[in-house]
Amino acid sequence: MVNGAGLRMQVATAGSGPAVLLLHGIPHTGFLWRQAMTALADRYFVVAPDLRGLGGTERATTGYDVKTLAGDLVGLLDALGVDEAAVVGIDLGVQTAFALALTAAERVRGLCVMEGLLGTLPGAESFFARGAPWWFGFHAVPELPETLLVGHEAEYVDFFLANGTYERRGVPTEARDAFVRAYTGRESIRCLCEHYRAMPESARQLAELVKTRRLEMPTFAIAGGIVGEALAGQLRALTNNLQTAQIDRASHILPEERPEEVLALLETFLAGCARLE
Repeated sequence: MVNGAGLRMQVATAGSGPAVLLLHGIPHTGFLWRQAMTALADRYFVVAPDLRGLGGTERATTGYDVKTLAGDLVGLLDALGVDEAAVVGIDLGVQTAFALALTAAERVRGLCVMEGLLGTLPGAESFFARGAPWWFGFHAVPELPETLLVGHEAEYVDFFLANGTYERRGVPTEARDAFVRAYTGRESIRCLCEHYRAMPESARQLAELVKTRRLEMPTFAIAGGIVGEALAGQLRALTNNLQTAQIDRASHILPEERPEEVLALLETFLAGCARLE
């Protein structure tokens, strides 16, 4: 556990060298990045926290908007003595990594994001035209998900793990069991939902930030089969240094579905960031 910016965070670390900060989504924890951590630790100091309220991190009552989440990460970097890091985010971790890069640009050496969106910023109109997934509205309803899901957490997590993987293959048993444990119990479900309940405010915050700020660091968008090219579409107007890649025969949870391909892309991107130092 690390105390940073008033929040006790569960954090996995490995290796030494330039820092790499790996951010998970929902319903995941930092355990999502275990394979990448092992592979990168011979060259980098790799940090994989559980985000606010999730996994082993403190079940905060408030503060699930994206600017507060970015502040959590600044506090974490401070507590670890890290001046700057290459930041990698997936799903929920995408908008969090993006907000960190905008609000604390001097702490972000490079930004790699995959399979998530930046609030409602322009560039993802084809994705938005499909309408929001049903669980966005469900999770936003006060108290209802907590009441209905307690006792059925495993089935609920399994639904997302199946639908987030190619041909509904799911994830390895060790990951599935870790994620089910992390999202079991009323408080765990509440915190999951608080991230969704804060999304309208997070979208407003991101829209305000991009009025006056751009991404100056190298930026890399990796597409899977769910969000796909929509994320790169949002980023194109916000950076002059955008690289993109597509991972085929994949759905959404790319580090579990295609760990070798994700690692190869990360290694190339991180090496490029290091050369810029």
